[in-house]
Amino acid sequence: IRDIGMTVMWQGKPVFIRHRTAEEIAELNETSMGDLRDPQQDVDRFVDQDWTIVVGICTHMGCVPISHAGDFNGYYCPCHSSHYDIGGRIRKGPAPENLMVPNHVFQDDIVVVG
Repeated sequence: IRDIGMTVMWQGKPVFIRHRTAEEIAELNETSMGDLRDPQQDVDRFVDQDWTIVVGICTHMGCVPISHAGDFNGYYCPCHSSHYDIGGRIRKGPAPENLMVPNHVFQDDIVVVG
């Protein structure tokens, strides 16, 4: 999971779980809020900064994006070319909002979504 991430199903929806490197976290935290359509600090989105946990449903038309893809190596929705960064924030394309972060907690080495 640390290198490629994984997809699990929650309430009939895909949830992308991805471990992030220190370099990726730094890049996300350096992103200017002016560059984001739906401005949210990455640090405010996640319980643990080492992990991205987002619902894998594009906020444009409800398609399922491709992980580790697009202009920001995050998530790419090929249906209408929405590009999300590694933290699931919309950076380019028609999607109006960031990918949703579901409620989640970490219990030892297990993440519980919901």
